[in-house]
Amino acid sequence: MTTSPQLPHRAHLLDAVRGFALAGIIAVNIADITEIGAALDPMHDDPVRDVLDFTVQTRFVPVFAFLFGMGLWFVQDGARRRGAAVWAVLVRRLVALFAIGALLWLIYPGNILAEYGVVGLVVMPFVLLLPRLPVLLLGAVGTVAAYVSTGGGVLSLPGLMLLGAGSAAFGLPWVAERGTRWIGVVFGGAAVAAVPAALWQTTTPGDPRFTTPGGIAGVVMAIAYTAGFALLWHTPAQRVLAAVFEPLGRMALTNFVAAAVIAWVAGPALDLQHGADSWPVVVIGVLSITVQSIASRLWLRRFTYGPVEWSWRVVTRWGHVPVLRRPSTSG
Repeated sequence: MTTSPQLPHRAHLLDAVRGFALAGIIAVNIADITEIGAALDPMHDDPVRDVLDFTVQTRFVPVFAFLFGMGLWFVQDGARRRGAAVWAVLVRRLVALFAIGALLWLIYPGNILAEYGVVGLVVMPFVLLLPRLPVLLLGAVGTVAAYVSTGGGVLSLPGLMLLGAGSAAFGLPWVAERGTRWIGVVFGGAAVAAVPAALWQTTTPGDPRFTTPGGIAGVVMAIAYTAGFALLWHTPAQRVLAAVFEPLGRMALTNFVAAAVIAWVAGPALDLQHGADSWPVVVIGVLSITVQSIASRLWLRRFTYGPVEWSWRVVTRWGHVPVLRRPSTSG
């Protein structure tokens, strides 16, 4: 895949969307890690969990996978510009991510990091060898096929990653950063489609991650959420969105791991397995996201990367990576 012209600035909207998606994923992860209500009858009434199933579950993982594919393109593009061995750079990066996920498996079995590492290795040759249009088309076909056949799940990851890589190659982050009317068109279409999709989900109760209607409703609402966020970004709300979500997104891997540790400690400490409903998940999620957003902002005042991101980058580049911010000079 060919490189693009030198990009003029960091895509701040992309960081904020990543933080927004991470916030949704954290809410799902906390429920999984704490195993809230696991000791109760699985048929017991839990209105809060029902709300989460229709607003959060399956709604943010597609966004995260799409952004991960964008990240693959950014890394290979940067490696080409530096004259580095692109294949080696990406292999080290993806193997390192698998290792982080495998280590996190000790407290959070089933976390997505190991899967992303493996699937990333599978799609890597396509990203590196094919022009951007075939990558984009393969991603679109693979994504549609996965959702039609199984409702998403792991099978949707290759398509979403290729779709993200192809979109990055065409400059989507900077097009969205500038703001165009097509964002409103995408939001309107997805918002309208989300209504019948959510109604369809009601026909198959249970965890939407394991039903076709739940998965399809999830990806439709994921598009609506992301486009709606992008629309708000071009309003006075941008200042709040940037303050809350951009630090989370710039330290997404660190915050993902930290949230898992928080949930792992909170579960037994609060005896959440015997919790009658899922409201503690919402409380812990909001507190975790708030604290992590503040901590990330403070950290990034002195450091260029989060601690896990820095370690990951050192392995990716296989060399020293400065982490301290250079003091600004004036006059």
